[in-house]
Amino acid sequence: MNEKNERKKIAFYIGSLRKGGAERVFVNLADYFQTEGYRVVMVTQYRKEDEYDLPDGIERIISDIGEEEVSESRIVNFFRRLNKLHVIWKKQEPDLVLSCIGKNNFMAVVTTMGTKTKAVVSVVGEAKEEYPSRGMRVLADLLFPLAAGIILQTERSRGFFCRRVARKAVILPNSLNPAFIRPRYEGAREKRIVSVGRMDANKNHEMQLRAFAALKDKYPEYTLEIYGDGELRSYIEESASALGIAERVFLPGVVQDVAARIERASLFLLTSYSEGVSNALIEALALGLPVIATDVPSGGTEELMTDGANGLVIPAGDVKALTRAMDRLLGDADYAKKLGREAVRIQKRLAPERVNPMWRAYFDKTINK
Repeated sequence: MNEKNERKKIAFYIGSLRKGGAERVFVNLADYFQTEGYRVVMVTQYRKEDEYDLPDGIERIISDIGEEEVSESRIVNFFRRLNKLHVIWKKQEPDLVLSCIGKNNFMAVVTTMGTKTKAVVSVVGEAKEEYPSRGMRVLADLLFPLAAGIILQTERSRGFFCRRVARKAVILPNSLNPAFIRPRYEGAREKRIVSVGRMDANKNHEMQLRAFAALKDKYPEYTLEIYGDGELRSYIEESASALGIAERVFLPGVVQDVAARIERASLFLLTSYSEGVSNALIEALALGLPVIATDVPSGGTEELMTDGANGLVIPAGDVKALTRAMDRLLGDADYAKKLGREAVRIQKRLAPERVNPMWRAYFDKTINK
């Protein structure tokens, strides 16, 4: 740890720290940079319930305007938010701010203008969903080249943006959560099919229920466990009941020890319509689980998996394809084991000690440029 690193200050800017993939990546990166001797500050627009805890020593700043500042005019409120964020950068003087998710990236670029802070924008999800309208895409194409750096997670994402953005962008992976770095379980697999993710329409848990129902008589000893919570929990419960599988579908909710809960399962499912690079998928592969995942438009699944080598990749929304893939792996334990043993290799590829220095090198280069 040298004096130069001690003088560097990194800010992370995100909507909140509610428990999600992007938020966890930011908390992990903040922890890493602080451990490496950088000064770190976390700026969030809001504070919400059920958030990740920040490591000791990292300051948290809320950037939203207070109730006394709120105007009846949305335009006035917008400019007040811009100004407050600009003042935060002027006061904190970070060398670099990393932002992510939709409009946050625009805010970071605009509010760091006229300050010593260099903005690095990142697209962690499906680009088309983060920037769904023509207006937002035009803004991205205009503002992103003004940022000091651009981080994407998949090669497919380059094609969404203009050439200036695509040429400037770098691909940086997320590091693996250390809790999922462990020897692969090689004992007899428990007759459980598991999934981890927020219960919303995008995760398409209904597809899992339908495929499981189609195979319920062929594999009567198996259960389906969906970890997580969300607005569709009641709908999932009702759907399981309507399909006649309620007694074999379990919804444990949000748990702290996910790795221990799922590492002995027979099969892991990811059935999302869209994702960036799914942390849940990374973690399932790292545990060496036999995995079936949908090919999401961002290319996130493609970045992690090769169909038939370390898991099975199916089209998004294709219930019949999921049913066939589940039948293949449940009916052939040796093939499932082969895929799982190949999947666990991702531990080395995405180990924190390999990935985090990539982010550090990019940040240092950007700061010193």
